[in-house]
Amino acid sequence: MLNVGAGAGSYEPEDRYVLAVEPSATMRAQRPPDAAPCLDGRAEALPFDDDSFDAAMAIITIHHWEPPETGLRELRRVTRGPVVVLTLDLETQVAWQREHFASALAIERTRFPRPEAAAAALGGRTRIETIPTPADCTDGFQEAYFSRPEAILDPAVRASQSMWALISGAEEERIVTGLREALASGAWDREHGHLRELDALDGFLRLVVSEP
Repeated sequence: MLNVGAGAGSYEPEDRYVLAVEPSATMRAQRPPDAAPCLDGRAEALPFDDDSFDAAMAIITIHHWEPPETGLRELRRVTRGPVVVLTLDLETQVAWQREHFASALAIERTRFPRPEAAAAALGGRTRIETIPTPADCTDGFQEAYFSRPEAILDPAVRASQSMWALISGAEEERIVTGLREALASGAWDREHGHLRELDALDGFLRLVVSEP
């Protein structure tokens, strides 16, 4: 199996052989010693022959590819079996995050192709599935905190989310101040408090699967 945009290897299966590709030396250095072997390479120009792998995966990474469609076509080219891509449909993000993060999301949306566009770039027989986000999700993406908005006030939490690097420090502070005030006044709970009772949310996570 090929894992493209593999980062630190957090999502790699342990029950099969995996070869990873990651362009960032910083991320490659964070991979644990027992992680899959990892090559320095870019999704947009994978250094493999056609149909080299039984399967391939890309997990919340295609927004870093320039352009995403080129990397997706490369994934399909080098894979003779299924390709699975976990991505985000930001048009379906939970309402309070669309409200509070509007200025940052306006930029973020330009980086993420719609799931339908990702499926078209992959080609083959495709399907798109919604993946629920559990309320106790331990990953650090924005929607992981759909029922725990207080977490976004923590700079360490925001540091793990690429969205904040797209805006100025002043704009980030404006967003955080607005959310802090909405929580302190009770306005957030009056409008969105029902989210605290959910075990999971059918939100913006999309699994795009391409079969040859």
